[in-house]
Amino acid sequence: MASNNKVRASIHDVARRAGVSAATASKVLRGIRTVKIANAEKVRLAVKDLGYRMDPLASGLRRRTRQIIGIVVPDLENEFFGRLTSRIEILAEEAGYSLAIASSHESEVRERKMLERMHDWRVAGTILAPVRSERGAGATVMKELAMTGALVDRVMANDTFDTVTVDNVRASARVARTLIEAGHRHVLLFGLSDVSKNVRARISAFQDEADAFCPQMSVDVVLTEDSVEGLRGSLSDYLEHHRPTAVFSLAQTGTLSVLSEFRRRSIQCPQDISLIGFDDAEWMQATYPSVCAVVQPVALLAEQAFARLLLRINGQEGFPVCLLEQCHFQERESLMSVGSVPLAHTGNQ
Repeated sequence: MASNNKVRASIHDVARRAGVSAATASKVLRGIRTVKIANAEKVRLAVKDLGYRMDPLASGLRRRTRQIIGIVVPDLENEFFGRLTSRIEILAEEAGYSLAIASSHESEVRERKMLERMHDWRVAGTILAPVRSERGAGATVMKELAMTGALVDRVMANDTFDTVTVDNVRASARVARTLIEAGHRHVLLFGLSDVSKNVRARISAFQDEADAFCPQMSVDVVLTEDSVEGLRGSLSDYLEHHRPTAVFSLAQTGTLSVLSEFRRRSIQCPQDISLIGFDDAEWMQATYPSVCAVVQPVALLAEQAFARLLLRINGQEGFPVCLLEQCHFQERESLMSVGSVPLAHTGNQ
């Protein structure tokens, strides 16, 4: 009985078709640019003619690593981390890698397990968005296992790994100044636990700016150690006894909870309470009122983190770098001056 299995072309088949060595063909497929342009083109044509696909297991066994890059993020259901992962996946595939994706579910215990698993799989490198910070459990286990990696979000400078993040301090200070200028003197900062370095930085920067430019501003902070489901309960308890003129949601997960609780209580936004959210999402632009937001450059963060990781995979040495990217402030309908009308601007600030 005849077999329907087609024999898979090997790297040696590609090399023979292109008239080059197997080592040269391998360099072209791994994106190494020291190969002569003419030979590289011959290899690409041979790959197309033969329908060649790289065998990540075989090539990994030869090199003791695989053509796989790992990424571990706190929450794949979060739009920010979903967009970050999606962009890195595209970049990895363009560079000839597959992407292994894992979520820590905001648990440092699980974060450690996922990174140990990446190490067991002998991935070429790993991008970590840590639960806590560059000094948390994730970065520690990566250092212990001598993993090649880069850290993104919730981080600052690290002595082992390149880090890529946004300037949370400048962005939150901008929010504080905006609310001060709009006449707000009682503001709630609302979100999940401050275990995240980002949350701590946003709170501290807002309070410092308020203390410096409007000492009479009352700043309340409500955080919950619970999951997203606990956010509404915490906010509901707070609103039973307090009525700020504005809420600054410290992460996207809290912004939807704020709007939901406003509607449940028939609180008009922004007429009764204004709202600004850190991080943007499509629904925040489509809802009414559209939500004023601090917009993070997600694609740029992904590109910078992947570029730094690829340099380390390819052997670049030197001190780790810390890349600090800027957010921009987007005014929309959910912000109004006290005693005035909504600031329904659409331009970037």
